[in-house]
Amino acid sequence: MEKLRIGVIGLGGIANYHIWGIGQSPDAELWAICDVNEKALAERGETLGIPEERRYARHEDMLRNGEIDAVMIGTPNFNHFQVAYDAIRLGKPFALEKPIALDTKEARILRDELAKSPVPHMVCFTYRYKAAARYARQLIREGKLGRIHHVYSQYLQSWAIDEKLPLVWRFSKELSGSGALGDLGSHILDMHRFLVGETDSVVAHADTIVRERDLLSGEGKGEVDVDDFCHVLARMEGGISSSMQISRFAYGRGNYQQIEIYGSRGSLVYNLEESDTLQVNFEDEEGGFRTIEIPEDCKAEQMQSFFNLLLGRGDGLDATIEDGYINQRTLDAIVESFEQGRWVSALEPEIGQGA
Repeated sequence: MEKLRIGVIGLGGIANYHIWGIGQSPDAELWAICDVNEKALAERGETLGIPEERRYARHEDMLRNGEIDAVMIGTPNFNHFQVAYDAIRLGKPFALEKPIALDTKEARILRDELAKSPVPHMVCFTYRYKAAARYARQLIREGKLGRIHHVYSQYLQSWAIDEKLPLVWRFSKELSGSGALGDLGSHILDMHRFLVGETDSVVAHADTIVRERDLLSGEGKGEVDVDDFCHVLARMEGGISSSMQISRFAYGRGNYQQIEIYGSRGSLVYNLEESDTLQVNFEDEEGGFRTIEIPEDCKAEQMQSFFNLLLGRGDGLDATIEDGYINQRTLDAIVESFEQGRWVSALEPEIGQGA
């Protein structure tokens, strides 16, 4: 069988991961690339061996190419909605980076369009593909922890500490939607749903540590109007209490995650730093916390999972636009909470109550 022909839209940093994943797969090949930056498009096209006729400055032109089987959408956040909307409209299967939109209104439009015109797709909540996370999910569903009481999570990075970093799009609300919250917190919120369940309501505190940065033009400074850190308390379904601590100012941390889940009969600690590990402590076993081996069948790779989905052999664990919509609704509830200083519902509003 011929390989799937994949187009990559957006040639920023995340594209390297997408392109690597395509290259690792026996089922797919990088067929076309797209970016509004014509210099980057030409340079990457030469490096990757993509002929000029398969380099696109407009994503609509790529999406209309019938030779391309699916696209990876890895543009900055403010482009996610439009590119995904056009992919749905033109019937092109896609994988979309998170968050799927800048706000709940946009996310709802994507969800509704897909309901009218279904297209195979995936939302790239990357950590669903960590073997330790998948095994943790399996153990929870087997009842090894009993009734879940608490979920405590951290996602910490340090790259934003450098005050010489210019005002890139991740520091602009207009371009990113939110700061550390949408960048890191969206992943943790999805992990909470993936492992445990839905978030009912939230109360949050967030702030900006470096409030001005040099403009990219080099002429003057601009305001940082997104959160540098965000701490969230939440009530989850079934009476579960959770907390989430996220920051891009945690000195010494590269890409540190830890999720601790405590139940009536056991607990587990998922950790991701250099590699993902899982510690467990079960009522029916002696010896306290121990690091356990992850079964081979829990191992997965995100891009290969997308190709499996396209080929009709998905495992049902991929995130969808519906998952992305719920995630965005929760992000917006958190922003409302830290702006207004109160508890906010993260649930779907009843008809007539608005978004």
